[in-house]
Amino acid sequence: MSSEKPLRVVVTGLGNMGRSHALAYHTNPGFEIAALVNRSDVPLPGGLAGYGIRRSFEDALRDEKPDVAAIATYSDSHADYAVRAFEAGCHVFVEKPLATTVADARRVVDAAKANGKKLVIGYILRHHPSWMRLIAEARKLGGPYVFRMNLNQQSSGHSWETHKQLMRTTSPIVDCGVHYLDVMLQITDARPVEVRGMGVRLTDEVAPPMYNYGHLQVLFDDGSVGWYEAGWGPMISETAYFVKDVISPKGCVSIVMKEGVKSDDIDTHTKTSTIRLHSAATDPDGKFAKQDELLSMEGEPGHQELCDLEQAFLLKAIREDIDLTRHMDDAVRSLAVCLAADESVRTCAPIKL
Repeated sequence: MSSEKPLRVVVTGLGNMGRSHALAYHTNPGFEIAALVNRSDVPLPGGLAGYGIRRSFEDALRDEKPDVAAIATYSDSHADYAVRAFEAGCHVFVEKPLATTVADARRVVDAAKANGKKLVIGYILRHHPSWMRLIAEARKLGGPYVFRMNLNQQSSGHSWETHKQLMRTTSPIVDCGVHYLDVMLQITDARPVEVRGMGVRLTDEVAPPMYNYGHLQVLFDDGSVGWYEAGWGPMISETAYFVKDVISPKGCVSIVMKEGVKSDDIDTHTKTSTIRLHSAATDPDGKFAKQDELLSMEGEPGHQELCDLEQAFLLKAIREDIDLTRHMDDAVRSLAVCLAADESVRTCAPIKL
């Protein structure tokens, strides 16, 4: 692979994720950064400082003719930027959520297929050894499943400012929920058929009708049910920010987070500490036949290493022509569930999918 010419990449959007992806391209010999694009100047971590920042994504596509476009801007620009990049002959990496409407998400997937290019969506948990293990262990149990998942973030200062920016276009249950719906879809293989959502605005700092706390319930056609909760802001409780449980008739598998970690630390959104396996099997006396098994996840990758793994997967998908149909379908489906939940919040009615 190393003998092949590096793929030239334009990165647009240099927030937390964009900078991390740019670093991943910078350190991977399979890529070469052609341009970094952002609407304003931002501090760049070591290694990226020499690149300079351009203002226009369109100009960078036209001038640099890159092989890859990496899109880490705010969600409402994802679809248009991705389609433009495909039409310019690029493969595309786009941060989640893929788009802000299901129609736009499908438009991006259609453009990838029409132009014969690869589309990788930023589902970072798909590259995380601990989450891959959770999914494998849950699939071994067999359904129907109960999914209990949340990611509440008590944010202040810069983190709260970022959350308020995100909420101009995207609710917390859509922005983060797509990750966990994607996990549910990978475990059950079933089709989501109905979703119900609730939300409440707990601050005057966010313009109505956007809410900064919400949760959804989703029903699958195999009888599985899922719950996901997300809240952002200085008023959110730290007590129950991290719940990750998958329950089945044969037992359950859970991620256990150690005490004392902060919910607005980006590394803790993927760190898992321990996976707990519980078997429902009982002995002749009706007592549990075996003790719970604790799988230590020491040495798991941090946030930057996960971004490195994600971009290594993109390179592999392009070089080896990997079929990404399921990856793209799951991205559209997980987004559809979260957007339907958002609609349910606003209409106070369940939504059939």
